[in-house]
Amino acid sequence: VDNPPFESYYPGGFVWSKVEQKGLRGSFQARIDDKGRLKVPTVFRGVIQDLQGPDVFVTSLTAESIRIYPMQVWLDIEKRLSAMPANHPSRIKFLDRVNYFGQTGELDSQGRVVIPADLRTRASIVGDVRVLGRIDHIEVWNEERILEKLERETWTDEDGLRLSEHGI
Repeated sequence: VDNPPFESYYPGGFVWSKVEQKGLRGSFQARIDDKGRLKVPTVFRGVIQDLQGPDVFVTSLTAESIRIYPMQVWLDIEKRLSAMPANHPSRIKFLDRVNYFGQTGELDSQGRVVIPADLRTRASIVGDVRVLGRIDHIEVWNEERILEKLERETWTDEDGLRLSEHGI
């Protein structure tokens, strides 16, 4: 029997719909411990572990931030990359970066994942960090760096127009 995507409940006499979260969305503070482990925020941890399992791929494209992909999402990306010509310059450039910075990992029973030391250093990911949902993966930022990025890359009408071309 298929479960409906939502269920109704009645707190305070109002009808509310409880929606199942399948995408990774929002922003949460988190912490990197002394052993270099990120405790993935609970809402993200539930989506990743419940829908994808504990295996992840931890990487970066620029070393400005860290991307954590559920392994199944990463395998889908690899499948699409495999369909491209092996000598495609963008494919090579992408793989150079994600493999240089990347390693497989696993969410432990407490929802922690080890961030490679070199990547933590390059991305200035120590102590308190910001974790952003990116629909199919999460991204970990140094709090100051993400604020600088948001100020540097302001939202424009052109951005809105580009999204509207995709129905958003």
